[in-house]
Amino acid sequence: MMFTKILVAHDGSEHGWKALSVGLSVAAKFRGAVHCVSVKEKLPVYAATVGEVMEASGEMKAFFDELTARANAEAEKAGVSLTVKILSGHEVQTIIEYAKSGKFDLMIIGFMGLSSLYDRIWGSTSQNLTRLSPCTVMIVK
Repeated sequence: MMFTKILVAHDGSEHGWKALSVGLSVAAKFRGAVHCVSVKEKLPVYAATVGEVMEASGEMKAFFDELTARANAEAEKAGVSLTVKILSGHEVQTIIEYAKSGKFDLMIIGFMGLSSLYDRIWGSTSQNLTRLSPCTVMIVK
């Protein structure tokens, strides 16, 4: 089976970066393209001031700007076409909808993300993505 249209779900975690690295390697082997999708969390609902909301918004923008720049640099080094999308919404639902609409051959996800509450236990986001994905899933440790 050839994987030429690859989706990497990336939350900025160590495992997310490993998933991107594997995705770029697979794409290079099969002369494919990678789409990297990240999902923004909602801003604080009960912020005490407008300043807190603005600060959180600025931090989120800086985080995703850095993720995008680093991902693009890694793709360029690998010689692979990369599209980075930063979307808003519920992370599992948003990624699954993007995967369905994009008709991907392969989704690559990290074993655990940033919210690894229980160390070394498979994250609920990766479990749900695996269960609901419309395409083959590769989980990277």
